[in-house]
Amino acid sequence: MVIGSATMVSCHPQNSASASKDQPADSTATDKSTIVEEPVQYVADGKTCDGYVTFDSSQKGKRPAILVVHEWWGLTDYPRTRARQLAQLGYIAMAVDMYGNGKTAEDPKTAQELATPFYKDPTLSKSMLDAAIQVLKKYPQTDTSRMAAIGYCYGGFIVLNAAKLGIDLKGVVSFHGGLGGVPVDKKLIKAKILICHGADDQFTNPEVPAFKKSMDSAGVDYTFISYPGATHAFSNPAATAKGLKYHMPIAYNAAADTASWNDMKAFFKKIF
Repeated sequence: MVIGSATMVSCHPQNSASASKDQPADSTATDKSTIVEEPVQYVADGKTCDGYVTFDSSQKGKRPAILVVHEWWGLTDYPRTRARQLAQLGYIAMAVDMYGNGKTAEDPKTAQELATPFYKDPTLSKSMLDAAIQVLKKYPQTDTSRMAAIGYCYGGFIVLNAAKLGIDLKGVVSFHGGLGGVPVDKKLIKAKILICHGADDQFTNPEVPAFKKSMDSAGVDYTFISYPGATHAFSNPAATAKGLKYHMPIAYNAAADTASWNDMKAFFKKIF
């Protein structure tokens, strides 16, 4: 389907070997044979983006829609896996291409180069997601009054900043994402915010006090959940191997993965 336009944070992809060996947390009984998966090309900020949309074709009528924002490695198998899991839960989901042209990175140096423009100018997060929202709204399965976004690592930073910039969504969920970016202005924020944080995250722990102080001082409605023993990138089964390969303090934590996914589901049930 083709539609026209309308601090260092570490992340990691899930490669095919890891995907077949160990899947991220999910608890659903939906018949996977009815899950539709299709690429979608769109334009955002002058970039041609290669996204991915998935939904359950056996489900009738409109349903809430979720954008899934990838780690700093780009749109790899991991965000597609999460989008499929959301489809199995009854949502229509779109894995977003933030870099354009489906660019991905195999090493931290390249990933940092791709992500840096967004860290330097967090306002890019909203414009790129706004374009993706318009794509998802065109699907007949989408309930345009019930939309949200989730993001992992770099993607968590993206959805959080989009929320602070006033993106028109019911809610956003950041999984082990960066907590910096634009200043907080309560008057701009429309989305409810859930932060799923690893208690042992060496990358973002230094940002936690200032983040909480800014949100609390502004009177923002947000939920911050910290998972004991979880490091950065705790939700991705490929994290441990990636951390060892590139000497990064990241690792998969099955308990935190399951708990944060369940917390996300409870959050969506509340906001929708």
